Amino acid sequence: QQFFKWLMVDEEEIDRSPMAHVKQPRTAQKLIPIVKGDETSKILATCRGKSFLQVRDEAIIRLLCNTGARLSEVGFLKVEDIDLNTDSAHYHGKGSKDRRVRFGHRTARALSRYLRARARHNGAELPELWLADRGGRPLAPNGIKIMVRRRGLAAGLTGIHAHRWRHTFAHEWKGAGGDSGDLMLLMGWTSDDMPRHYGASAAAERAQETHFTMGIGDHV
Repeated sequence: QQFFKWLMVDEEEIDRSPMAHVKQPRTAQKLIPIVKGDETSKILATCRGKSFLQVRDEAIIRLLCNTGARLSEVGFLKVEDIDLNTDSAHYHGKGSKDRRVRFGHRTARALSRYLRARARHNGAELPELWLADRGGRPLAPNGIKIMVRRRGLAAGLTGIHAHRWRHTFAHEWKGAGGDSGDLMLLMGWTSDDMPRHYGASAAAERAQETHFTMGIGDHV
């Protein structure tokens, strides 16, 4: 459809799109599972300690959970992107769309601990925020992906990945009655469809609560 639209509108090579009356296929809509609060606590419990890995991993997980950022956005952060004076992170999103997002005091404390540990670590002179355990090199987003899965398994949980915290952030925002426009700004979205997609699980929960409050079907 987009190709023929380009030929017709931009290139003016055709007068009518042969796809004009072709319906788009319907895709199944599945509710993406969120990470529950006790599950995140279990994962963070595997990071307790003073080693570089424990301090680093806690900071990464808290940032993912607290800001709802994409894995790539957290993974490609530079040291200069973290501002502990304003407790905020400067994310470089898709399509060169930058935004600054605030984080809570626990995340700020975890980041402060990590930055102190990082200053003593091999590779501290590098501009990248996250450092690998050995070799004085950056920790790539794929390394974060592997770390998150490993921490989840250590907590006795399967199917844990960074993007689920993004869905969880949107779920909790919508569940608390947050504004969709503000959510779009925080998450770096430009399409109105994204808040509905990411907030689907929260909408389903609200519908269930209404159902039970009204007692629909319970008289049978």
